[in-house]
Amino acid sequence: MNSKPYGLLCAMTHACEVLEPRWTIPILSEMWGGSTRFNDIRRGVGNISPALLSKRLKELEAQGLIERIEDPASGQVDYLRTERAIALEPALDALAAWAQCNLEARVALSDLDVSNLMWSLRKLIHVDQLPNRQVVIQFRFSDPGLEYDTYWALSRPGFPVEICSTNPGHEVDLFVETDRVSFASILLSRTTIPRELDEGRLFLSGNALLARTMDKWLYHRIKEDRRNIRQL
Repeated sequence: MNSKPYGLLCAMTHACEVLEPRWTIPILSEMWGGSTRFNDIRRGVGNISPALLSKRLKELEAQGLIERIEDPASGQVDYLRTERAIALEPALDALAAWAQCNLEARVALSDLDVSNLMWSLRKLIHVDQLPNRQVVIQFRFSDPGLEYDTYWALSRPGFPVEICSTNPGHEVDLFVETDRVSFASILLSRTTIPRELDEGRLFLSGNALLARTMDKWLYHRIKEDRRNIRQL
């Protein structure tokens, strides 16, 4: 005789009431990745209007999942997760693992926002594996209809990685040509750099060392820390 999880349905219904509204889980995932400022959260989530993000943050605050902290001197506002939200981390991680195992990559990622993908990339480049100097990597996406199809990653010793949608005016070390599904699939460990190269969905040109070590300064770091790409 099959046993039934009595009481679980009611609890799940209440949990869905809190987490079901669109963008709620991506917002919490972006905050888990370290974003605390309104504009950083918006860039990380992607495709959410300022008005809707403001509404969702107020709802999360009312639910006791985040806390709004304002610096009286500067007026700067930070949003911090509460212990109640932090307790959701295993559930979010399990959801991401399920999606990665059970959703076909090209279908699941077909509507991916490239600006969101590139904003996340600033945390995903393993700078310790890059040359100890300024490095500029250009990413060009072949997908039609993009607002921006070219981005630049700028890495400088002692500074966080910067992602630019306009040419920063420096010599490019490595040119990366791909499409959003192929690149996101690499980031999510659904494929490999050699496979995408062999199948013609990824092209690398420029500095030969950077091209040969891409699996070290990009792929290896992502496998270590899935939190930074959960919102993708």
